[in-house]
Amino acid sequence: MTLNELYDLYLAHPTVTTDTRDCPEGSIFFALRGASFNGNEFALQALAAGCAYAVVDDPETKGDERLIHVPDVLDTLQQLAALHRRRLALPTLQITGTNGKTTTKELVAAVLSEKYKVLFTQGNFNNHIGVPKTLLRLRPNHEIAIIETGANHPGEIAALSNIVQPDFGLITNVGKAHLEGFGSFEGVVNTKGELYDFLRRKPGGSIFLNADNEHLCGIAAGLPAETYGLPGKGYDVEGEAVRCAPFLELRWRPKGGEWQEVKTQLIGAYNATNALAAAAVGLHFGVTPEQITHALSHYCPTNNRSELKRTERNTLVVDAYNANPTSMQAALDNFALMEGCAKLAILGEMRELGEASAEEHEKVAQQACALTGTEVWFVGKNFAPFAPNFPHFDDVAAVKAHLQQHPQTGRLILIKGSNGTRLFELPEWL
Repeated sequence: MTLNELYDLYLAHPTVTTDTRDCPEGSIFFALRGASFNGNEFALQALAAGCAYAVVDDPETKGDERLIHVPDVLDTLQQLAALHRRRLALPTLQITGTNGKTTTKELVAAVLSEKYKVLFTQGNFNNHIGVPKTLLRLRPNHEIAIIETGANHPGEIAALSNIVQPDFGLITNVGKAHLEGFGSFEGVVNTKGELYDFLRRKPGGSIFLNADNEHLCGIAAGLPAETYGLPGKGYDVEGEAVRCAPFLELRWRPKGGEWQEVKTQLIGAYNATNALAAAAVGLHFGVTPEQITHALSHYCPTNNRSELKRTERNTLVVDAYNANPTSMQAALDNFALMEGCAKLAILGEMRELGEASAEEHEKVAQQACALTGTEVWFVGKNFAPFAPNFPHFDDVAAVKAHLQQHPQTGRLILIKGSNGTRLFELPEWL
């Protein structure tokens, strides 16, 4: 079966799935392979569960005329998504970055939804599987697409850009994350910059640029850019954090326009830059400043990303989805600014830092231990050699055991760590 023939089938059955636990009636099952599973083994089960067709790449998978054999299922899924994106030629923005890409994507979607029917990445479906599945949710009634892309190795953003084929690009920032895969900070910069490289080759391609970030400015040369950043520098959009008590309040304005005051539901002064990015995108697409301010004010974060949670006993700042040296520093800087007594920071180790791991964990430990009026607990063996006078726990289970014996009450608590440390399990214990 050719790709065009498969696309015709997709148009008649425009829902795709890769999970036999989710097989909507009439959908198409793509039998992906992984390190510990082979989707081909479940193709017949998917058909029995309601799928109209199953795309497989194992010649031994037989027994139903609705099986579609291809050389490589993942490659076929990606090619199908790219073809669908080309057929629905609507404006598409690709977002990447070390930190803040998911929040920025959510804010941009909120702003553009004031005026348009927007398709945007759900959750963090930003990899080689999530991106094509997102694109295949595009429908003719959508007017704009916002696609988040992540990477932990060189070449991944280039590959995803070839699938997304963006008209616009936005890199939130570059920082020290996944150094084990990238090899160095320069590797991070170059990989994120693959989005800019694609847009240089795309006729009419342009970017939204955080013009206060010297690393991004250094790789953006020659690209048409709409800029945003701190006031007084002549950017297209300017603004700054005004207060964090505990929610971020900021002001922003278009170049030469009136100031807009925004009271957000976001935790962290660092989110002011993400909000400015959303404002820049909104203005480009004709969303009014008033609509932008309304969207920024009403957006509510979820999924353990800088969430403020008030329990019966404590106030929690939960940022336990991910952690790297850059985001750790920002979280600790913001926690220092927050008003509250009896402050406690529970910090989980950072993963995938390679040879830089010890140095970066030591830096975070030093910053945390220097916080005034804050008790600090460290979780994970990577922190063990540092800050010997502070409590250390091997894992989240040890923290829970301690909390069971020593309940915490009346505290402002920051919970920050890599997802693998599972600190997101702590709120119910606090």
